[in-house]
Amino acid sequence: MKVGFVSLGCPKNQLDTEVMLHHVLAAGYEITPDETEADVVIINTCAFIESAKQEAIENILDIAWLKENRSLKAIIVTGCLVERYHQQILEELPEVDAVLGVGSIHDIVEALEAVTDPSRSEKYVSVKDHDCVELGGDRVLTTPEYMAYLKIAEGCDNRCAYCAIPSIRGKFRSRPMDDLVAEANMLEELGVRELTIVAQDITRYGLDRYGEYSLHKLLRRITDETSIPWIRLLYCYPDKMTDELIAEIRDNDRILKYVDMPLQHVSDHMLKAMNRHGDSATVRETVKKLRREIPDLTLRTTFIVGFPGETQEDFDELCAFVKESRFEHAGVFTYSREEGTPAYDFDGQIDEQVKQDRMDVLMRMQMRINEQQNEQKLGKTIRVLVEDYDPVSEAHFGRSAADAPEIDGKVYFSSPRRIAPGSFVDVVVEDVVDYDVYGSAVLPKE
Repeated sequence: MKVGFVSLGCPKNQLDTEVMLHHVLAAGYEITPDETEADVVIINTCAFIESAKQEAIENILDIAWLKENRSLKAIIVTGCLVERYHQQILEELPEVDAVLGVGSIHDIVEALEAVTDPSRSEKYVSVKDHDCVELGGDRVLTTPEYMAYLKIAEGCDNRCAYCAIPSIRGKFRSRPMDDLVAEANMLEELGVRELTIVAQDITRYGLDRYGEYSLHKLLRRITDETSIPWIRLLYCYPDKMTDELIAEIRDNDRILKYVDMPLQHVSDHMLKAMNRHGDSATVRETVKKLRREIPDLTLRTTFIVGFPGETQEDFDELCAFVKESRFEHAGVFTYSREEGTPAYDFDGQIDEQVKQDRMDVLMRMQMRINEQQNEQKLGKTIRVLVEDYDPVSEAHFGRSAADAPEIDGKVYFSSPRRIAPGSFVDVVVEDVVDYDVYGSAVLPKE
């Protein structure tokens, strides 16, 4: 029996896919990377915003075509879309044979047995309490062998007015520190050179379990008990950037000077409406403090434009803040009106074209900032984690410490000899194009 997987959404969702892959392989099923050869396809979905929901539905319909035209016997849909809309999926997508919510990922083998049982007539449904799902567990890495994600917590307690994550993923639950350190050791044994720490809010880590913010302690233990060279931090919150955490990032050579801190806005009016923790003064002071305390910091953030009630003055304040702060990386999203969130019923919903126009203005501003920052790298030598070699362009490519996987730019470089993926190499920057840089490797003489 061949099983195919389609994994959509963020790295946190990808980790759930990796856990299900382990269960499926341990049960004796064969995994195929080609859905056209599969007997069953498992689609792990995202449903954070409207575009993610549409992508999930389109993937389900694309895979459904294989039922009519190839050997596919069943489709299993898992993840966030199921958590929000499992009843609608069952009613409106008859091609789907089983649904599993985010609290049911450990039931994947039972679902496979059900959809392949010729005597079974009803569809398989498992939507368990997401607050009770077992965290962690064995997994099969779907990332390149030199890098991996480590999910240190599940769920979220921030309850931003626009966000469906608490209803999808449940309350915030930290994983035990001993388990995380053991997993980091295992990943190092597998060859991981870059470990990316993820959760919906990594800065809250430990508050529920140990009674205090404990991310700095976790980072210290991981670096004390492993030798993984690069450790990257995704999804920090400005109101929880403690002095201890900032000092750990600053003083620990193996913690990359890279912080992904979604800010979403800077106007007090918008921050209050969004139910964000921390006001404009908190946001501004945190950014200034990070810049002051951590030399050569790369700061990534995201913003939401077009939130209900956003005035031109609010948007102008945001533009001025972006111009002043000069973030190394910034993503801009238009507000997505999500059912089940407080903001869905807010007055002052913004016209879609206005949202798009504001996003375009902010992104053009950020692109100019990135171009100027990249130009300052010309002639400098940067450390690069090699990802692969492109035979068409005859160039290697990889990422610097300032570039997270999948979301930031690349470093392309020439080399007199092939360099294995997962290696570190120094590159002299010779050109910049948009978000990417180009250069030549500096290799020791053989």
